[in-house]
Amino acid sequence: MRFSMVCGLAPLMYGCLAGPALAAEAGNDKVDPMVVTATRTGADKDDSPQVIRIISHEEIQKQQNFTSDSSEILSNLLPGYSPPRQKMSGSGETLRGRTPLIMIDGIPQSNPLRPTGRELHSIDFAMVDHIEVIKGANATNGLGATGGVINIITKRPAPESFVQHVRVEASTPTSQLKSETMGYKTTYGVSGNTGKLDYVFSLGYQDQGMYVDGDGDNIGVDNTQGDLMDSRSYDMLAKGSYWFNDDQRLQLSVNHYTVRGNDDYTSVDGDRDRGIKTTSRRGNPPGEAPYNKVWTTGLTYDDYDLAGMHLNTLLFYQDFKGLFGATNSSSFQDPTIAPDGELYDQSMARTQKYGLKSSLTKDDLWDDRITLTAGFDVMVDRSEQSLYRTNRTYVPEIEYTDVSPFVQVDVTPIESLTLSAGARYEYADLDVDDYQTVAGRGGVNVEGGSRSFEETLYNAGIVWRPIDNWSLFANYSEGFSVPDVGRALRGISSPNQSVDSVENLRPLVTDNVETGVRYDDGRLDAGLSYYVSTSDFGSRLIEVDDAFLMQRQETKIDGIEASVGYQFTPAHHGSLAYSHIRGRYDSDNNGTLDSDLDGLNVAPDRLIASWSAQWTPKWSSFVQANHAFDEDYDGDEQDFNGYTLVDAAVNRKLPVGTLSVGISNLFDKQYITYYSQSALVNDSRYFAGRGRTLTVGYSADF
Repeated sequence: MRFSMVCGLAPLMYGCLAGPALAAEAGNDKVDPMVVTATRTGADKDDSPQVIRIISHEEIQKQQNFTSDSSEILSNLLPGYSPPRQKMSGSGETLRGRTPLIMIDGIPQSNPLRPTGRELHSIDFAMVDHIEVIKGANATNGLGATGGVINIITKRPAPESFVQHVRVEASTPTSQLKSETMGYKTTYGVSGNTGKLDYVFSLGYQDQGMYVDGDGDNIGVDNTQGDLMDSRSYDMLAKGSYWFNDDQRLQLSVNHYTVRGNDDYTSVDGDRDRGIKTTSRRGNPPGEAPYNKVWTTGLTYDDYDLAGMHLNTLLFYQDFKGLFGATNSSSFQDPTIAPDGELYDQSMARTQKYGLKSSLTKDDLWDDRITLTAGFDVMVDRSEQSLYRTNRTYVPEIEYTDVSPFVQVDVTPIESLTLSAGARYEYADLDVDDYQTVAGRGGVNVEGGSRSFEETLYNAGIVWRPIDNWSLFANYSEGFSVPDVGRALRGISSPNQSVDSVENLRPLVTDNVETGVRYDDGRLDAGLSYYVSTSDFGSRLIEVDDAFLMQRQETKIDGIEASVGYQFTPAHHGSLAYSHIRGRYDSDNNGTLDSDLDGLNVAPDRLIASWSAQWTPKWSSFVQANHAFDEDYDGDEQDFNGYTLVDAAVNRKLPVGTLSVGISNLFDKQYITYYSQSALVNDSRYFAGRGRTLTVGYSADF
């Protein structure tokens, strides 16, 4: 009984442990209607006034035939997501032109106080069951959801008492077969239930070799921001759930992920003006290799029948450490340490978050026409950034405390109409002690202080189903975040400043208006939406002297998204998805949006096509094509020359297990990544994209 009701009743499960499989029959990625936990209300995605995309377990598995890069997997499935950098850092990767809130089982991974761009590299996607994506600003999830929510739901146990899973794979560029370009990955896990206990335990290890571009050359390694090639990663996931009875359960989940570069290569600068790409050669960069280390821990209690209501509480803790590579950046220089001005240092970002997320839902009011949810969230975030080799303070410790009650109501007065509305009150305190900036920023003393923020966020939406299979929707929602506080504090260079007077610490509120139409008859499903996202005091990143700086300016982003999927036969399914984004900002603060947002802030227009086929009970195939359109931005330096990438995979069921063969960049396209073309003008990061790569894998359940 409990297995079927966990996903069906839980509006705030943050990753239910057991339930019906998400994947449909082979060849069709469409999933049955299900609760979307990230909405905080138990909404079905088809009844939501926002655009929600559920990435199924089967879809994730198909993408893993080509890549293990979490950013690339999302980009392959979401046309409104930026083309991936293929690096350890995902700075500049956005959803609909704004930063999404990344969560694992409802636990925030994004670090708004000191963003590192590494939020998506906090878990191996081999540990993931499915992913919930809410597109556009979201009020109910609080801090950081200005671009939407990406909630990564980890593995759930099999309904059997004991199941083991193993997968091994190897990858290599097709242009050369050498030990330094080979990659290996293995995952092992057990899951099941015994009596009142459900459990999942999984281990993963990956050793990635050097990437090679379409010309057969080593791709440039990013020694400073960190790289996925020439790296090793480890992941451990453990989840256990104890059922006191059919209505009450307690779940503990722990995920530990580490990715670290091997530091066996150094980059060789390219020449952007002459079209010469950045490459790599054997060598030992200075300092310690860049890495990510993340612990994510959650304790969840659910009571599904508390006086006819569902109570959910989540206690969570996240510990993040991110080390960046050594560089002789001008901001790192200190004549008292290195008079010659050639001081190599590297920064270490550290964030610790803990808090409570709770909700109480009543869904049987007015003859089941009203669902009412009330909740209360608390979070404490402590972030800092130090200079690792010289033990200097780069960003002082920042403590952010957020207290947020919220309420949400959904009303269905008639069967064809659903109205929703809600409000969330954000009260936040930001505390910083006195500190001194590094010598490269002037070595000035800054007076600490406290800043308090209050903001009430609203959302309202309507879904109308005039005839069978059709629905029209409209939605208004607000997102709340703080700017990159660490970047603002470390950049102070004028004396006699105080934290209380820093204008850039004002919060960021994004308004999102969207309207659209959906159709789904079981065989054909399609959707079309138009959205406008505005912020009167927005945040825009710019690149200056190999560093990212923050500008607070009015911004406006609007776009169109369209998708269509069709089940041609029970064995063949095809889909198309398109995204158009336009971003503008007020460059001189005169009230006029006069300049284009570039590739560091928005994605190009993109079209994604895919085809799944189940040829026989044993043979299946999958093909996808990603096309990024040309883009002209202000000036010529950051114009984007688009490209098309095609991937293909074949799977063969064996007497025991399944053999998979995947080829990414099937036609060995030589291209410069979107980030390197349009996000910055930099010879040292003029990176080519990955060339044709073969991945052979074997997996089995037993």
